[in-house]
Amino acid sequence: MATWNSRGLRGSALEEYINRTNEKYLEHGLALIQKIPTPITPIKIDKLTRHITLAYFDQKSTVDYIGAVQGIPICFDAKECHTDTFPLQNIHEHQVVFMENFEKQGGIAFFLILYSAREEFYYLRFSKLSEFWKRMQNGGRKSFRYEELEPDFIFQSSGGVLVPYLDEIQKDLLLRD
Repeated sequence: MATWNSRGLRGSALEEYINRTNEKYLEHGLALIQKIPTPITPIKIDKLTRHITLAYFDQKSTVDYIGAVQGIPICFDAKECHTDTFPLQNIHEHQVVFMENFEKQGGIAFFLILYSAREEFYYLRFSKLSEFWKRMQNGGRKSFRYEELEPDFIFQSSGGVLVPYLDEIQKDLLLRD
């Protein structure tokens, strides 16, 4: 059983950027995306502030976000990377299985990765993740390098949108046709 404490706040800035982006997309009628809360069981609660200071995750979480873009089901997870090497241990097997099944049902699954040192976002298509995942399972690298990424899916904030990932979904769709 996994434990939650202050480490659980890692990536919260990225999630806040995505949440604001999702609000903007909803306001403009472009997408309806929901943050999926991870169910927890509180163990310690600060009596003065009534904040949870220690908890256990009730179950394995699948993805951070799920919803629809113009009628297309999507699901994705958000990750932050401080170096040019992304360890695959940051992605869990149950997430890969969920995303694979999601895509088999006609949805689009992906990861949004913030390369914080570069101030760049990366849209990791599920098909590309599968390549890295299979390589690891076959005894290869347990990570992927920035140089291995698809350059067309590297992007930055633009047009008042903090994490403008809808353009990346459009590119992903074009590659599927």
